[in-house]
Amino acid sequence: MARQPRGYVIYQGPSMLDGAPIVCIATMRSVNGKTGDMVQTWILLAEMDPLAGNRTGADRSICGDCPSRGEARPGTATGLAKGRSCYVDLARAPLGIWNAWRRGRYPTAAGHAAICELGRGRKVRLGAYGDPAAVPGYVTESLLEGCAGHTGYSHQIDFKGAGEGFLGSRMMVSADSLEAAQRAWERDLRTFRVVGEVGEVVRGREVLEVLCPASAEAGKRTTCEHCLLCGGAGVKAKSVAIVAHGAGKKYHRAA
Repeated sequence: MARQPRGYVIYQGPSMLDGAPIVCIATMRSVNGKTGDMVQTWILLAEMDPLAGNRTGADRSICGDCPSRGEARPGTATGLAKGRSCYVDLARAPLGIWNAWRRGRYPTAAGHAAICELGRGRKVRLGAYGDPAAVPGYVTESLLEGCAGHTGYSHQIDFKGAGEGFLGSRMMVSADSLEAAQRAWERDLRTFRVVGEVGEVVRGREVLEVLCPASAEAGKRTTCEHCLLCGGAGVKAKSVAIVAHGAGKKYHRAA
């Protein structure tokens, strides 16, 4: 019996952020203990591996102006951007998936019906790495059409590209400060905010944020697969905050 592919290319073409060539790969299984077993999308540079992309600043094509990218060091041959605070470990899944794609391991799911089938009846995580707003909105809508729920995050709240990659109804606004979160709330959008400590979560008479229930600080009560709070403005719930974690945790304050 033929072995099923571990993932599929669902988009390859210009970034909706700056037109540079990118690829979006949907992987079909995950062993991530926090997220659970979700279909996950990875938005990657087509012509540069994730480490080099971050180090040189070329990752703007897939991450926009996210401050967690750090300060580019294009003159160096190895390493990452200075002060990178992103939680994603580029040397692990992103690099492995990029290398597998370059070796031709992921077939292409072409057209609406094929992409829709990948997400049908499954939980989907948009942007396990990379900003889903870099991918045309119609690709995202195809993947989510028959899904059983999803999560998604984007820094591109004001992006107005030809493909309308930012979908506020589908994606949480990744807010880098309380002020940025408040601006999104005024537009009836929901946010996902990284904070330095639990005390920064906005609570009170009218609770605006909840602590991510899958986080260590909340006791890991559930997984993203079962929670699905981070589904964008289409989900009628409070916004979500999480304490800095992952590969770039020590640089969170500087970012």
